[in-house]
Amino acid sequence: MENRNNLTIFFVSLGCDKNLVDSEVMLGILREHGFLLVDDEMEADVIVVNTCSFIHDAKEESIQTILEMAEMKHSCRCKALIVTGCMAERYKEEILTEIEEVDAVIGTTSYQHIAEVVDEVLQGQRVQQFDDLQAMPEVDVRRTVTTGGYSSYLKIAEGCDKHCTYCIIPKLRGSYRSYSMEYLIRQAEMLAEQGVKELNIVAQETTVYGVDLYGRKMLPELLKKLCRIEGISWIRILYCYPEEITDELIQVIKEEPKICHYLDLPIQHGCDRILKRMGRRTTKAELKAIIGRLWEEIPDIALRTTLIAGFPGETEADHEELLNFVKDMRFDRLGVFTYSEEEGTAAAEMPDQIDESVKEERRDALMMAQQEIAFEKSDEMIGRIVDVLVEGRLPEEDIYIGRTYRDAPDVDGYVFINAEEEMMSGDIVRVQITDAQDYDLVGDVIYEFTE
Repeated sequence: MENRNNLTIFFVSLGCDKNLVDSEVMLGILREHGFLLVDDEMEADVIVVNTCSFIHDAKEESIQTILEMAEMKHSCRCKALIVTGCMAERYKEEILTEIEEVDAVIGTTSYQHIAEVVDEVLQGQRVQQFDDLQAMPEVDVRRTVTTGGYSSYLKIAEGCDKHCTYCIIPKLRGSYRSYSMEYLIRQAEMLAEQGVKELNIVAQETTVYGVDLYGRKMLPELLKKLCRIEGISWIRILYCYPEEITDELIQVIKEEPKICHYLDLPIQHGCDRILKRMGRRTTKAELKAIIGRLWEEIPDIALRTTLIAGFPGETEADHEELLNFVKDMRFDRLGVFTYSEEEGTAAAEMPDQIDESVKEERRDALMMAQQEIAFEKSDEMIGRIVDVLVEGRLPEEDIYIGRTYRDAPDVDGYVFINAEEEMMSGDIVRVQITDAQDYDLVGDVIYEFTE
């Protein structure tokens, strides 16, 4: 077989940030094994597509990407095409049967075998690599960070035990398993050594971290240990199920200066009848109570949530109740998905499925209501001085771009920064907000000169 140092690999990572962590681990493994990573599929001997299969649109994107990469085997130097991730787990037989260009499929708990699989397919084998769905690989590898170097994700658990009626994740990722605290600290330290300043904590659900390993919720303790790591400046917590938030967690967020006053709470709906049909374990009153407690304890906290519009059986009255809930709660950040009917889920078998056009109308109404709230909240920021993580410079406009603690990567807003001196990506600077442009802000760097 050819020397690995002469073999080039192009990697496509689709879907969520949790999938991205798996991609970065695979890239790290491939690099350690002597493969050369390239950013142009035309130059690749091997192409790997790490797929998503969460909702219909994600599946469509995954299929289209696989087909596009399959063409590379006919028109370029590509010798092998490997499909990994959630779609590989869900449709392993169909992918190999229907797309002859695919040489290997790797399941969601088997990504640690990526280097061996590449070797096998280059020797002419067609490979299926699927470990037990409850396997929990802890790969001590230096991840190849693909998010700019200064911001990264730390996946603290795998799988989910909630079994919401619309969600396929437990069948693709298994039941909830926490990574050991020692492993996570090592991973975070390696990221800090690579220059990461912002650590975004992710899992299907972060709030119950540690229950399976330690017998109790250990997220507060993990956060305190992460705060001790030199080089990490911001820690952001995503995917917190509201019913699992404890007073201990709130106090750690409140007291630890490195933890951003920001929480992502995926509540999905604000009507008790629909929450029950979704299999959610909370009520509207309980949601209001936990959000009220967060505001009381941490007045400047920014809250993000996601909602589903057009769930089976959702009436116009249910939709109006959700719309009023959004207006009452005034979330800082909010995203809305139309319900996606996923085979193998309980919700897909429910009667009263809703027309796509109605789902879209309801999504648009929710987003319009939230837009007004978001613009008002942006206006309220004018005059405030905030820390901003610099993400880059727009040379044609001679302006820098960054994010405040209120803005998670890729999903929230930006700050456009006027600066008199050159700044580097990853710098954290003090900025006075001077203007608001819809979801984004404009500000000037504050220079503190001493004599």
